[in-house]
Amino acid sequence: MKAAVLTGIRRMEVREVPDPKIEKDTDVLLKIEKVGVCGSDVHYFETGRIGSQVVRFPFIVGHECAATVAAVGRGVKRVKVGEHVVVEPAVSCHNCDQCNRGRENTCFNLRFLGTPGQGNGCLSEFIAMPEECCFPIDGRITIEQGALCEPLAIAVYSVKQSRLPKSADVAILGAGPIGLSCMICARAEGVRACYMTEKIDERVRIAKKGGATWAGNPLKQDVVAAILKQQPLGMDVVYECAGQQETIDQGVDLLRAGGKLMLIGIPREDRISFAIDKIRRKEVAIINIRRQNGCTGAAIDLVASGKVSPDFMVTHRFRLGQVQEAFELVAAYKDGAVKAMIEM
Repeated sequence: MKAAVLTGIRRMEVREVPDPKIEKDTDVLLKIEKVGVCGSDVHYFETGRIGSQVVRFPFIVGHECAATVAAVGRGVKRVKVGEHVVVEPAVSCHNCDQCNRGRENTCFNLRFLGTPGQGNGCLSEFIAMPEECCFPIDGRITIEQGALCEPLAIAVYSVKQSRLPKSADVAILGAGPIGLSCMICARAEGVRACYMTEKIDERVRIAKKGGATWAGNPLKQDVVAAILKQQPLGMDVVYECAGQQETIDQGVDLLRAGGKLMLIGIPREDRISFAIDKIRRKEVAIINIRRQNGCTGAAIDLVASGKVSPDFMVTHRFRLGQVQEAFELVAAYKDGAVKAMIEM
């Protein structure tokens, strides 16, 4: 089969690779239809690593996908050949301390698509996954919406973990796919106001069009002052989705006393810091988000219900043979790129 292979820093090639096989009775062979390019994929593309996870080239990246069931193992009962499914990229062991505590997202033995040391990704014509990772979507949402359900599930989980108070005022720092997903999920939960910040003007426009109460560019104005002018008491929750020291600092400044700072973005640095005087005096709660935990089905249901529509986030579409172009575009934030979708 063909696959898009990361062969070096900033080098993607389409190569012939071995076909995957059904190895367990509960495995499902999937024909990949759509793959979204994620910021973490771009980290590997640009630097070859995320923290301690270092790529050994060649390597197949990608974890946001929707697929068609091509074949099933003898023990598969929930999905059928020909069905369209959303693929949950995380495979937990269900036996370790974390899994036994209901924390499959921090499983000690977690295997995640497109992660060094754990498994190749989904930028290939076929993959094999356990049945538990396949969520049927036929007739409910589109294939492209299905590929958007992975980042959307992270937002569903983030909003759930923030335990929004009634009529909450929230800010989201970073209007990429995760930030925009957090916006529409927070809106679906009935927040009173949702403020967004973003350095790319086109994304500011998309955030406003997508439902932000207010959106501004920190390169052009003091966004903290602009938001606090409208909401002097500050935010109940801030979702930090940029992974930058400056946005972490802005998040602390924006929060009201007793507010929550949700850390969702992935910093490229090994360490970040906090102004201890500010977070102590405000008694700020800092909650780190690790992907998502059991929210894939909820994300699908949200889209199917019409309460959220993630379609506006797809700004560019490519074929497999254009994968280098797709990654270069997303890495450079060119042409107002938010989510690039690759059709297999």
